[in-house]
Amino acid sequence: MLDMDVTQELLFQQLGLDSSKEGIEKFIDTHRLDLNTAMPAADFWTDSQSNFLISHWGKDDEWSMVIDQLNEQLHND
Repeated sequence: MLDMDVTQELLFQQLGLDSSKEGIEKFIDTHRLDLNTAMPAADFWTDSQSNFLISHWGKDDEWSMVIDQLNEQLHND
């Protein structure tokens, strides 16, 4: 278990991405996915980023809700 609340900012830090509000918004705006592309399989992730997402997504842990939220944001039209 993590000792802190997992936020979208913390997820972006963990993934090595710009975790500022503006950086997150820009990432989401510029990395849209079609409904047939699973988020962890997107070509913009590094192998380590994809592996992190796969290892936590769908589990009942602190990261899963934030990863699910990002998935929804990247797939929204």
